[in-house]
Amino acid sequence: MFVLRNARVMTCDPAQPGLGFVDRGAVVVDGDRVVHVCDDAALPAAYAKAPMHDCSGALVTPGLVDCHTHAIFAGDRANEFALRASGASYLEIAEAGGGIAATLTPTRAASDGELTALLDQRLALARTTGTTTMEAKSGYDLTSAGELRLLRLLAARRPAIVPTLLAHLVPPERAADRDAFVDEIVTAWVPRAASLGLATSVDVYCDTGAFTLAETRAIFTAARAARLGVRAHAGQFADVGAAELVAEFGGLSADHLEQISPHGVHALARAGTVAVMLPGACVQLRLPPPPVARLRDAGVAMAIASDLNPGSSYSCSLPLQMWIATTHLQMSVEEAWLGVTRHAARALALPDRGALVAGNHGGAVLWKTDLPADICYRYGAPLVDRVFA
Repeated sequence: MFVLRNARVMTCDPAQPGLGFVDRGAVVVDGDRVVHVCDDAALPAAYAKAPMHDCSGALVTPGLVDCHTHAIFAGDRANEFALRASGASYLEIAEAGGGIAATLTPTRAASDGELTALLDQRLALARTTGTTTMEAKSGYDLTSAGELRLLRLLAARRPAIVPTLLAHLVPPERAADRDAFVDEIVTAWVPRAASLGLATSVDVYCDTGAFTLAETRAIFTAARAARLGVRAHAGQFADVGAAELVAEFGGLSADHLEQISPHGVHALARAGTVAVMLPGACVQLRLPPPPVARLRDAGVAMAIASDLNPGSSYSCSLPLQMWIATTHLQMSVEEAWLGVTRHAARALALPDRGALVAGNHGGAVLWKTDLPADICYRYGAPLVDRVFA
C-alpha cells in the first residue's frame, strides 16, 4: 500500500464534471487497486502508517489505458516506412507483398519465448509513458492454431493486457478458398477463443482489401453467440458501412474512422459505441483526420489509442498520440485525457479502469508537472515521474 499526498489529483471520475480535480488531494493505492481518494486534509488515520510520497502539488492521474494495439508480433517493416516516405501508399505496398502479410512469416517463425520477450519489452516501454492497461490483438498468424497461440501468450499477461481476437485479413495462401477461411473463423477461431477464455472481444478489419461487410456480419454473429464483445477497424481507407454494422451489433468500439458518413456517426451515437481515434496511423499514412467535430456534436465518446504495430504506428506512447490528437485531429486537451482514461476503458468494457475511484484498478501515475495540458504540449518529454501499479 502506498499513499500519494499533496497532489493535484485528476480523477476522471464519470460521476464528476469534466476531468474531476481535487487540487490538494490524496490517493491510496494498493498494488494496482485504488483504495481511497480524498482531500489531503481528510485522509483517514487508518493510512497514517503506510509509506507516503509528497507530490509537491504535481499531477496524479489514473493509469493510462491503451485500447487498441497489435503489440504481439516479430520483425519490423522499416523498409516500408522508407517506401512511404518516398511516396508509396499503404495499399500499394500491401499489394506488392508488404503490409500485414509481411509480418506473418517472422511472427509464425518466432518461439513463444521470443514473442513473450518482445511483448514484455513493449509493455515496459509503454509503462514508462504512463500506460498501465493495454489491449492487444492477435492477427499476425492467421491460422487457427497460431491465432490461439498468440491469444494464449497475451492472456498470460493479464491484467496488464486485455486480449482481443482479430480477424485481420485473408492470408495470401487462403485467397483461393476465402469462403472456407471465413467459415473457419466463425466455426473454430471464435468459439475456441471464447471457450478457453482467451479473449474478451472480437475485432474485424472491415475495409477495402480486408473483410467485406457480409463477412464481418458473419464473424460478429459468431462473436455474439460466443458472448464476446464486438469491435471493428472501420473506415480507415473507405466507408463500406462498417461503423453502422458495429452499431447494429451494439459494438464496444469502432476504430480509425477517417472515412465515416453522417449516418454512421449518428448510428454510433445511438448505440453508445466508442469512437477510437488512432492519430499515429492517421498521420503516418497521410490520411484525412476523422470527423472529430461531427462525432463531438453527436455525443459520441472518443478514445485515443496508439495502434502500436510494425507497419503504420510503431509507437506505444499515449502522450505522443495525445499531442497528435490535439493538433492534427483538433481534439481538446480534456477530450484527449478522457480518451486515454475512462473512454478508453469503456471501449474495452472495463468500468473499473481509467478513473481514480475507490475500488478501481489500473493504479495511478505521478507526472513531473501540475498541468494536464503539458502532457500534450511537451510531446516527447519524459514527464512520467513514477507509476504506482
